[in-house]
Amino acid sequence: MKLTNKAMLITYPDSLGNNIKDLQTVLDKHLKGVVGGVHLLPFFPSSADRGFAPMDYTKVDAKFGDWDDVRKLAQSYYLMFDFMVNHISKQSHYFKDFQEKHNASAYRDLFIHWNEFWPKGRPTQADIDLIYKRKPKAPVQTVTFADGQKEAVWNTFGEDQIDMDVTKPVTKQFISDTLNFLMDQGASIIRLDAFAYAVKKLDTNDFFVEPEIWDLLKEINQITAPKQTMLLPEIHENYHIVRKITDHDYFSYDFALPIVTLYSLYSGKTDRLAGWLKNSPMKQFTTLDTHDGIGVVDAKDILTDDEMDYTKEEMYKVGANVKKVYSSTAYHNLDVYQINTTYYSALGDNDQAYLLARAVQVFAPGIPQVYYVGLLAGKNDLALLEKTKEGRNINRHYYSLDEIDQQTQRPVVKALFNLLKFRNKSAAFDLDGAIDVKQPSETEIQVTRRSADGKTSATLAANLKTQQFTITETTPDGQTTQVLTSNLSLVD
Repeated sequence: MKLTNKAMLITYPDSLGNNIKDLQTVLDKHLKGVVGGVHLLPFFPSSADRGFAPMDYTKVDAKFGDWDDVRKLAQSYYLMFDFMVNHISKQSHYFKDFQEKHNASAYRDLFIHWNEFWPKGRPTQADIDLIYKRKPKAPVQTVTFADGQKEAVWNTFGEDQIDMDVTKPVTKQFISDTLNFLMDQGASIIRLDAFAYAVKKLDTNDFFVEPEIWDLLKEINQITAPKQTMLLPEIHENYHIVRKITDHDYFSYDFALPIVTLYSLYSGKTDRLAGWLKNSPMKQFTTLDTHDGIGVVDAKDILTDDEMDYTKEEMYKVGANVKKVYSSTAYHNLDVYQINTTYYSALGDNDQAYLLARAVQVFAPGIPQVYYVGLLAGKNDLALLEKTKEGRNINRHYYSLDEIDQQTQRPVVKALFNLLKFRNKSAAFDLDGAIDVKQPSETEIQVTRRSADGKTSATLAANLKTQQFTITETTPDGQTTQVLTSNLSLVD
């Protein structure tokens, strides 16, 4: 099923129930009309990072199900699969063959040889300092081969995630073969994970290296375009870089919206949010939460440094069980630019504030993506956090089918479901339509979305200080109907 302008669920294959069959049950029982697409987080055999160290893209991890389960999902929902364009597992047969045969391996050039990348006498400390890093050391790992020799290879992320050399023919063939296979299994969208790290070039910071990054994206698009599969490059950085993706006519992510919305709700001020909504492109997916933490760097230059510091401090003050230590090395947090919490808990487990945040997301330009924990207004999972000592697990609760049945009866979850159903069926949210943002006062905001033909409109009128809001829709016959209010009243 191809992309439609309907909200997308983000979930692991074993987070809503135990496997993909259970996920299908949840979708059929609870989420008809609520979501039209599913970002099925990595379901391939993987050696680390909850699926993001893939060993074999041609297989579904047996504990999640099989390709028949995936293809069944694709019959009713547009699906997004992850492709880790930057790296592959150290436990993959490609890397194991390289370790066994060393320079005689057919996959030797799939990987970046550290000492061959640098000229003699380098890297210097200045070279290392220049690299855009997500961990506090050089992105390198020493490998011992079967012949007893040792060699360093490029390793940006976890120890099991070995970087690939996207400039080499063997890697280009691997990318082509893998993407064609995934598209044949029902992928409507390919998410290019860690895309900005994929190109390495001497005397650069090795992050979003231009123009080579565009050459890579063009090559990948030439693979996916014939099958009408969309690409979504994943980039966590200043919005100016993300805007370049939009300027090249690709869909992008709005990773700035989460922190901008939190700032606005904490402060009660509408100016930053209004400015951001006015300048956001329609060709994007919006988020408030993902499988990672809440990004901070994404909103740089949208919020001032003081406003950013204020937001972070308020999150620790207002948020329910949001603590600085959960985003530190004590809980294996290597990304200093993310804060580990559920979005619901970041708002103090407050139903009204949370529903207003989701209303803002729905009215923002683009297509909303809602993480499974957020879809059920989930609280921070401190038990899983402490059991695993992994900071990001605070937002990765495992829901049983019985628990889902219970959570979907909560008024805030019912209200959110109705909000998303409204978003999915109203013509006002046409991606070819328009958005109008007004600020009646310092604390009030009014956001109106209009269909391309101008005949249908929907308006969110909110006071961010009191967190009172109403949503109305005006249809082509001129009738205006109240859809949702901050007291969680529902309109089916």
